[in-house]
Amino acid sequence: MTTYPAYPAWQWEIPTLFNIGAACSDRHLGTAHVNATAMIVEDDHLGTSTMTFAELAQQTDQFARALLALGIQAGDRVLIRLPNSLAYPIAFLGTMKIGAIAVPTSTLLTAEEVAYLAKDSGASVLVTDAAAWQHMAANLEANVAHTPQLKHVLLTQVAAPLAPSSTFQVQALSEAMTQAPAVAITPNTRADDPAYLVYTSGTTGYPKGVLHAHRALLGRQPAATYWFDYSDQVQDRIMHSGKFNWTYVLGTGLMDPLYLGKTVIVHEGKNDPEHWLTLIAKHQATIFIGVPTIYRQLLQKTSATQANIPSVRHFMSAGEHLSDEVLSQWRVRFGLDIYEAVGMSEFSYYLSQSVYRPIRAGSAGFAQPGHQIELLDPETRLPVATGEEGMICVPMADPGLFLRYWNLPEETTKYKHDGYFFTGDYAKLDADGYIWFLGRKDDIIKSFGYRVSPYEIERVYKGHPAVADCAAVGEEIEKDKLLVVIYVIPKADVACAPDELIAFGKQHLAAYKAPKSVYFAKEFPRTKNGKILRKDISPQIAYDKNSGR
Repeated sequence: MTTYPAYPAWQWEIPTLFNIGAACSDRHLGTAHVNATAMIVEDDHLGTSTMTFAELAQQTDQFARALLALGIQAGDRVLIRLPNSLAYPIAFLGTMKIGAIAVPTSTLLTAEEVAYLAKDSGASVLVTDAAAWQHMAANLEANVAHTPQLKHVLLTQVAAPLAPSSTFQVQALSEAMTQAPAVAITPNTRADDPAYLVYTSGTTGYPKGVLHAHRALLGRQPAATYWFDYSDQVQDRIMHSGKFNWTYVLGTGLMDPLYLGKTVIVHEGKNDPEHWLTLIAKHQATIFIGVPTIYRQLLQKTSATQANIPSVRHFMSAGEHLSDEVLSQWRVRFGLDIYEAVGMSEFSYYLSQSVYRPIRAGSAGFAQPGHQIELLDPETRLPVATGEEGMICVPMADPGLFLRYWNLPEETTKYKHDGYFFTGDYAKLDADGYIWFLGRKDDIIKSFGYRVSPYEIERVYKGHPAVADCAAVGEEIEKDKLLVVIYVIPKADVACAPDELIAFGKQHLAAYKAPKSVYFAKEFPRTKNGKILRKDISPQIAYDKNSGR
């Protein structure tokens, strides 16, 4: 019989003054970690690059000085659109060191999506790579009336002289950091001050900003104990398969391990299951973090066993549900569990499985100690009985909880009231205390770990001249594997082929949002009030799937 260790005790200690940028870099100056490797980036084209904690502290200071030289002050927003690279933590942490607000965004976003985020966030600075800037410059310059605050563009990977811009002050990031006056950087933010702004799928057709405080890093520390399995005996090396812009990766693959002096390993390039095995072996990773799709690919497309990657002792997953089948096969092949967690942009990962309790396949595990999660009836505000469905609610005093929705006070009030944040996610509690996550009752699509708003997709497609109406949904192609697809009611007098509509989506939406299939329909199932019933949409309502007519 397996014996499980007792839960360590947990007590919150939130200081008045706290700064994420300093906590992830300067904290290690003068310690045994100062010359340890903080980050390793494996880039398919640029090769391997590394950075120690001493170098991270120095370069985040230099980035902070560069912002100060541009006139950036506490509370100003800095939009970051970078691939996985050493520049990412330098920009992200350096921004927060001076009390400015970092705005991480995905490299998958189109130029018009970036323009929207620049407008909504009111960003004063854009940090991106030179290649990406070539693709988005014209769009941002054409929309300059909508982004009056955006004045400066700092570029990484500059290989040729920069073309002048009549609209923005464009400069190589390395040059800006080198030329900035050597003023002292003294982070003095309060724990409750704004730190970073992430964007998530909204129900209005546009992404909505979620503003986090510096205390968010401390609010995630229960996960470091109850989901991770860090060791004090070795310098843990955490390999993450995701991109830094995602909240999941910003936490587990950047802020959390750096705060604790661990080494982070990330990859930039093509997703190749065999390559993950090579990188794990090369860098002797001790913890591997991914999404279910990565684990599924490792099982289906490689013949690897634990003997191929003996350094890894702990596997972790989040972003979407890990199927019982994948967990079972992984145990057979690798002899180890995959520990799953559930989180959200507003609260990061707060439910998880851990080494302290046996995994019950299909369950999200337990609320991490320190997080006093309750399942409430949203109407009565009372706790539901064991086995009954209730909304997951978080006490507002929880230090991991977000501050507010950006520019959306009514949305904030809608979800934060009566002493709780009403998440909109539902779950059940069994007799042994395990939480069974049921998800949202709204229409958000979870595809390959991404949260995709159907409203955002539909807003774009309704701008196509051949589309009279449309509905985006998730289509299950196999167990726990959803693709984004769109059903279109075409205008009678405008011809249009499915391939054209798919190409339209790729042009105007990030790759993970763009529909993979198009179905034509004559009408949609609706409520009495005319609202589309997405749960009732299936290929059965489609006609002439191949030709559209």
